[in-house]
Amino acid sequence: MKPVLPYRDRSEAGRLLAAELGHYKSERDVLVLGLARGGLPVASEVASTLDAPLDVLVVRKLGAPMQPELAIGAIAADGSSVLNEEIIRDLALSAHAIDSITQREHAEVERRERIYRSGRPPLDLKDRIVILVDDGLATGSTMLAAVRFARTRSPKKVVLAVPVGSIRAVEMLRAEVDECVCLATPEWFYAVGEWYSEFPQVTDAEVKSLLDQSCRLDVS
Repeated sequence: MKPVLPYRDRSEAGRLLAAELGHYKSERDVLVLGLARGGLPVASEVASTLDAPLDVLVVRKLGAPMQPELAIGAIAADGSSVLNEEIIRDLALSAHAIDSITQREHAEVERRERIYRSGRPPLDLKDRIVILVDDGLATGSTMLAAVRFARTRSPKKVVLAVPVGSIRAVEMLRAEVDECVCLATPEWFYAVGEWYSEFPQVTDAEVKSLLDQSCRLDVS
């Protein structure tokens, strides 16, 4: 059954998404990764329902100089990046401009990694079923960087899971993953936030709190 849009908030979207991933419940090798920051409240609901460990994957959009909401690509925690060559050509961006944006966002990735983990190492993805969760897909650049980052860690399987996405982004990413779960693909798609009644900015403190809570549950 298709969800009724808009979702109330990220928590509701996460619960509905978890229901579609029920076949992974309590499997020992499942790991849920939420893309920071907006993906963490969604991923937290998924991890809780599936009784799976939760971790964060910090991936930053590379925003265009005069249009920061327009993604020209994305960068992952290890410094690897993906670029949207079509948009870069359309905007006539120089290599220097791209390098400047990339360096700035990589510094932000490193800052967030330090804050969120509090010294804890990332969970090992090797031979795990890795479920990558975000609150939605617009261009798909951020998730593509996340998928390719995860692939370098030798997982058993990579699953993409989002509540909503553009048709173009979902089709592009479907070829990159082993399983793609997207609850809704509206024909007209402008931004992820339009498909939520409540879509506040997720703070660093909220991300850290969700991760700390998950760690306490894993230990208990």
